[in-house]
Amino acid sequence: MLSVDEIIDRLGGADRAARLAGVSTEALRKWRHARAIPARHWPAIIAATGLSLTDLSADELSAAAPESEAPHGATAALVLADGSVFWGRGFGAHTISPAPVGELCFNTGMTGYQETLTDPSYAGQIITFTFPHIGNVGANPADIEATTIAARGLVVNHDITDASNWRATQRLDVWLRSQNIPGIAGVDTRALTIRIRDGGPPTAVLAHPADGRFDLAALRAQAEAWPGLEGMDLAKEVSCTQTYAWDETQWVWPSGTGRQVSPRFHVVAVDYGAKRNILRCLASAGCRITVVPATASAEAILRHNPDGVFLSNGPGDPAATAEYAVPAIRGVLDAGVPLFGICLGHQLLALALGAKTYKLARGHRGANQPVKDLETGRVEITSQNHGFAVDPSTLPPTAEVTHVSLFDGSNEGLACRDRPAFSVQYHPEASPGPTDSRHLFQRFVALMGQHG
Repeated sequence: MLSVDEIIDRLGGADRAARLAGVSTEALRKWRHARAIPARHWPAIIAATGLSLTDLSADELSAAAPESEAPHGATAALVLADGSVFWGRGFGAHTISPAPVGELCFNTGMTGYQETLTDPSYAGQIITFTFPHIGNVGANPADIEATTIAARGLVVNHDITDASNWRATQRLDVWLRSQNIPGIAGVDTRALTIRIRDGGPPTAVLAHPADGRFDLAALRAQAEAWPGLEGMDLAKEVSCTQTYAWDETQWVWPSGTGRQVSPRFHVVAVDYGAKRNILRCLASAGCRITVVPATASAEAILRHNPDGVFLSNGPGDPAATAEYAVPAIRGVLDAGVPLFGICLGHQLLALALGAKTYKLARGHRGANQPVKDLETGRVEITSQNHGFAVDPSTLPPTAEVTHVSLFDGSNEGLACRDRPAFSVQYHPEASPGPTDSRHLFQRFVALMGQHG
């Protein structure tokens, strides 16, 4: 296997190598210093030298510098389980050993990064934003979806920018530091996204040590040892632990959020990782809400005498959460209470009906996901965040597929033919995202009206 210097010599020296790769000689100096050639330049190098991919994927070219030696200017590292290292500039909180580890995913949204970061559905994940400019909206107390951030880290291309929004109270990096969440900037997020797209979400560790020292072998071992999201129940970690009431309505210019003072229906919302704006949408639709923990039994739910039951979004493997959620959902279904589920709640409803779920190759995360309503033919642009999906071929005859993804054809919704229950895979509250699907809250209200 060849070193970076040997490959540059094969290309005819630094000047010719730079021309062939379309980079500056300064970039070649960085290659030599990091002992790594970025993967995007491999096709040109292979064509010019006749080398194989194996020659270019030696340890010296795997993007990993020697242990404890970071490239000049690098203060953070994203270490993948296969040993690949993406160096960058750290921001947010410094990490201590062991550094945060999780599934590396990407989000295609252009706005709403604070809502995304505080979405409990990101528990156990490190988020890569495909949009390069993050930070210009800043951070504020109104845009958080949960008190505690469940995501384990943030990966961006450009450095965090200054806040330039009238609602901002802090820079994003300052807010992340206060939340003890690390970030890394300066990463080639296009290359990283393609890697996730083509190879699936890898396990990664995000290290931003205060002393600037990196034990790459230990970080890789940590990534390799992490079991992954399959089989992992995370809903218990992000759910509330006590029942509480909610009556806050959606934010409206210029007054902000309000209160629901004349509700028509009482809804029990099962919190598998519920976002605040979902509860606000239910309140704005005319509901008084009682939120119960993810582990609430059917008896505990029905004790509140609800007009309807809502199954929230949440993280982790639905098959693992189903152990305690499915019996509760079946009890609600048997009682004939109208039921509406989204995201993880959609998957759990399907499991309660006897269907199966599976892990998607790369997941759906972003505010630009097209979904087709099979009944109306209407296409809605939706906000989504999920790594698992319902296998529609396993649904019973008493349930029908109502929505499909126009990205990959996966299931995006179902409805029961024999019971007042329906669900969708996406986030109709869309915070962040378009409001195409908020009519589903009115559909739920109408269903409660029909069975009241």
